[in-house]
Amino acid sequence: MANTPQAKKRARQNEARFQINKARRSRIRTFLRKVEEALESGDKEASVAALRAAQPELMRGVTKGVFHKNTASRKMSRLASRVKALG
Repeated sequence: MANTPQAKKRARQNEARFQINKARRSRIRTFLRKVEEALESGDKEASVAALRAAQPELMRGVTKGVFHKNTASRKMSRLASRVKALG
């Protein structure tokens, strides 16, 4: 356990950041799951709408440090190509 006041404060801050990042990650996964579900249903319009809603959430995760930029780009690219293939 942390002994110094500084270490105790860092432990509190780390826990707070962990909770915030956990919520952000969960929110992003929910948006991604909605795109996946729309793709499985075969509804192109719903898929496009879900992808448009998911893109800013995913990029917000990048700016907040929850995801790496390349990871978000890769996920977006793969989803976009799957939506496009529904044609």
